[in-house]
Amino acid sequence: MPDSPSPARIALLGTGTMGVGMTHSLLRAGLPVTVWNRTREKAEPLAADGATVTDSPEEAVRDADVVITMLFDVDAVAEVIEQVAPSMRDGAVWAQMATVGRDGIARLAGLAEQHGLRLVDSPVVGTKQPAEDGKLTILAAGPGREVVQPAFDAMGAKTVWLGDEPGPASAMKLVANSWVATITAGTAQGVEQARAFGLDPARFLETVSGGAADSPYLQAKGSAMIEGRTGDPQFALDGVLKDLRLIRSATAGAGVPTVLVDALLAAYQQAHDEGHGGEDIAGVVSSFAPSGDRA
Repeated sequence: MPDSPSPARIALLGTGTMGVGMTHSLLRAGLPVTVWNRTREKAEPLAADGATVTDSPEEAVRDADVVITMLFDVDAVAEVIEQVAPSMRDGAVWAQMATVGRDGIARLAGLAEQHGLRLVDSPVVGTKQPAEDGKLTILAAGPGREVVQPAFDAMGAKTVWLGDEPGPASAMKLVANSWVATITAGTAQGVEQARAFGLDPARFLETVSGGAADSPYLQAKGSAMIEGRTGDPQFALDGVLKDLRLIRSATAGAGVPTVLVDALLAAYQQAHDEGHGGEDIAGVVSSFAPSGDRA
């Protein structure tokens, strides 16, 4: 009887909030994972979970079948890929899973072509806990599906394939994050309106519960706002602010009115300016507090 094929070897570059959870999900699925982070101390705990931690990204990618980038922005991704491309093995697939926007993925696709890399545009929908649980939604477009799918299956509840060339997945991620930012800000406005009107904001959540406008996300973020539990970021407010700038640029470039995106940018920027940038996205509630109650 022939031997079973060895599991794909994964290199994951960037062990921030999302990268840690994704690594845990890959390891649970029995995939060998090598990780690198610019600050090694942030990656070091993953060694106890079964990952190999390296000092350099070149070392991390050398034997990998799939190289995952989960870094903050397009500049960080481009810098690291320029550094590691000569060390990547023939046939390896680069799964670019950070949110970089439409212009960003076009830039990275050019970089992949320059270095002869197979790039899968594959940002994720989900936050810290779904990453830990392997319940992300992965948006994907590009070649190498058969190579990356086992890793995607380990990290995600589902993969939505949107094309054979990079671009559509990053575009859809902007659409999804625009909605996440909208529903979070709308929840924050409801919470603070209820308070200002002399109502218990928890009754607002009770009022919409079970109706057509309800969602588990609304209930979770609304409860966090009401109880002041915004300090542990599932999706950091500064991260959504970065994404909203990408969304605004892409929206304007496509000729779609930006009136709502502009309002969202103003709200999240105000929360950042008030010191909530490192908190969860629910920290935007501070922007909707009456002027006399500013944080």
